[in-house]
Amino acid sequence: MKDLKYFTLHPQYLDDFDNINQQLIDGLNSHIDKESTRKSHHFFGRYENIYIDKNEIPSISDILEHAKFFAAKILDCESNELKAGLWFNVMNPGDKTTLHRHDDDDELLSAVYYVQVSKNSGTLRLIKDPVVIEVKPKAGMFVFFKPDMPHEVSVNASNGCRISLGINIGSA
Repeated sequence: MKDLKYFTLHPQYLDDFDNINQQLIDGLNSHIDKESTRKSHHFFGRYENIYIDKNEIPSISDILEHAKFFAAKILDCESNELKAGLWFNVMNPGDKTTLHRHDDDDELLSAVYYVQVSKNSGTLRLIKDPVVIEVKPKAGMFVFFKPDMPHEVSVNASNGCRISLGINIGSA
């Protein structure tokens, strides 16, 4: 597998994302308050990570397959050599995500996929002092980066909710 440079970002886009994104939003709305939905990372009055089983929302499997396909191209391997997991991140007006990394386990690559984005709903900030790269989110966009890259999301200054999926990819 290819070794990635520290600040190599890999944006990728789904061509027909409207339908899949609506399925993700509908599934999130119907499962977010169920007891089977696991939530973690409670900061500033909200859970940053919301885990819903892919059997509850079939379109999650579609996103995972796309993530593995794109990751295989980036890592120069076959997608069947990879596994991926994801969680929802819901940012209401005024919410932000604190500086963190995704290198807790055996991650090879991390990503974010944007489901619902309003203008001024926060930017992804990738930080390696003194350099800060800001990525403006767009619905249907994946951004892949190294799992040990410190990153945060600026305050959602819009009037709408922003929904994204955090994704970690490792060896199968």
